[in-house]
Amino acid sequence: MVMLLMLGLSGCGDNTPDPIYPQAPPPDHLYDQSTINDEQRWTINNAHDPAIIKTDQGYYVYSTDVKAGGELRPGVMVRKSTDLIHWNWVQYALPGIPKEAGAWSSATNLWAPDVIKMGDAYRMYYSASTFGSTRSAIGLQTSSSPEGPWKDEGLVVKTKEHDKLNAIDANPVLDAEGNPWMVYGSFFGGIYITPLDPQTGKLKESGYGKNIAARDRATEDGAVEGPYIVYNPAFRKYYLFVSYDSLFEDYNVRVARSDSITGPYVDINGHDMADTSYLPQYEIGNKVLGGYRFSEGEGWVAPGHNSVLKDGKDYYIVHHARGETDKQWPYLHVRKILWTDEGWPVVSPERYAGEQEQDIPKRLLPGSWERIVMKQEVDGQVEAEPLRLEDGGRATSGTLEGQWSFDGKRTLTLDWSDTSERAKEQLLLLPSWDWELGRQTLIFTGMDDKGVSIWGKRIGD
Repeated sequence: MVMLLMLGLSGCGDNTPDPIYPQAPPPDHLYDQSTINDEQRWTINNAHDPAIIKTDQGYYVYSTDVKAGGELRPGVMVRKSTDLIHWNWVQYALPGIPKEAGAWSSATNLWAPDVIKMGDAYRMYYSASTFGSTRSAIGLQTSSSPEGPWKDEGLVVKTKEHDKLNAIDANPVLDAEGNPWMVYGSFFGGIYITPLDPQTGKLKESGYGKNIAARDRATEDGAVEGPYIVYNPAFRKYYLFVSYDSLFEDYNVRVARSDSITGPYVDINGHDMADTSYLPQYEIGNKVLGGYRFSEGEGWVAPGHNSVLKDGKDYYIVHHARGETDKQWPYLHVRKILWTDEGWPVVSPERYAGEQEQDIPKRLLPGSWERIVMKQEVDGQVEAEPLRLEDGGRATSGTLEGQWSFDGKRTLTLDWSDTSERAKEQLLLLPSWDWELGRQTLIFTGMDDKGVSIWGKRIGD
């Protein structure tokens, strides 16, 4: 019997052990009205424009002042986690809107904070503005602790009515040599980058800096905001993440990369993120995250305004998303980022629950899956479609028919070359938690040869 089993394993050529799956994360409790006035129970609720930092005390997320179902309090929300899965409320960082920022902007809440550690001090950059206005300011607070107390250091940059850019959405970032920069801007004039004085944390040079991303506002899809830059030393590239389109409807995350922190930032098809002459504009930037829905469970709309955490060799995208049932409730999402061989980030279709990258047995691939094509031109949610992988290598999805193959480790290839799609998809496999169905499963994320992001998850034999 033992010999027969050994022969069976040898014959199938698959000695890879079963993967290690994450355990069940805490439940969402979406749209829970009983938590409205109890911040201690918010966990991932009301986390808008989240920015993350890792410290010796744990992971902290700072976010915009919002409140679903009630009157908000301004002051920058702070949450903490030890594992990126369980999140606890800490406090409001500030007692309200700093005096100088409030006087300039007439802000009623603070937007899009981000924190960086320089030496022994934490520096918090926050935005003060009102919706639809360019009379805005980015301010600075400092502290010796990620939990405060914070000291007001005044304004870093401000814009006024009719300025071509908007001084909000600051992301302080270090280049590969350790020099500090700030990338910022929103909607009106696009995204700018400028060097910071390492001693003061304020602008090193006069002016607003260099424009590195913009969109033609004469088109119907002219919004670009929420910039975030991360450097990946494995590829020696800087990656610029931004959010496109409407905050409540079709928000989505795009990415491009550059050899220099000041750009130009170019997507997989060679389009410059600052090129406002290219049409259609929705084709610019790799769309790595947008609204989506699998066949069962809650779908998500308007995900965006992300930060990125580099934690050792692991990368995570941290963003908000709105539940499809009631878009007034924004929730914190953390997702694992995987990297293609060509050095492009791709995002997990499932939220992080402790996934570990590992080799996958080929025997687990045949069966029923669902597949999501994150098309650049699609507004709003993308619906999943069935995908079937057969033992002999045949693949079918909707009207598509092609072949699948596996590299014996972690990469699944779907080849639709004989169909109207004429595309080949390189997909990275990951044992994951299925948040929609409440169970362990395999997922994949990757892109086709045109740079379109492809997601999927296994749903059965």
